[in-house]
Amino acid sequence: MTDREFPTRPWVGIGAIIFRGDEVLLARRGKPPRQGAWSLPGGAQNLGESAEACARRELHEETGIEAGSLLLADVIDVITHHEASVQYHYTIIDYCGWWAAGEARPGDDVAEVAWARPAALPGFALTPEALAVIARARILLAG
Repeated sequence: MTDREFPTRPWVGIGAIIFRGDEVLLARRGKPPRQGAWSLPGGAQNLGESAEACARRELHEETGIEAGSLLLADVIDVITHHEASVQYHYTIIDYCGWWAAGEARPGDDVAEVAWARPAALPGFALTPEALAVIARARILLAG
């Protein structure tokens, strides 16, 4: 059991939805939780770190990418119960923006990265929440 299981407070995770043309950047997790699963780059916010600074740090650490201006895309609570207790509680803050610099490469706790076109997204087995926030980000960035 980790300190994230049966927590005394929610864990804040920050994600980055980064587009290059019509492609979105995805990361395959190299470590638990969700090892082997495809998702958006992101991770835990550090004490004293702003949400946007966390999004940029995680994006760079995990993929080598830098983004331009970021917009808040969504805030999602993921809460899992076990019997009468909360087993996991993550508050996920997702930012979206455009690729600005860097070659995508796996880093930190990521095993693989990919630029995915909309038609290819089903092949990555993303969660319904990830698919929904990617779609929302596309709309936000389209203006």
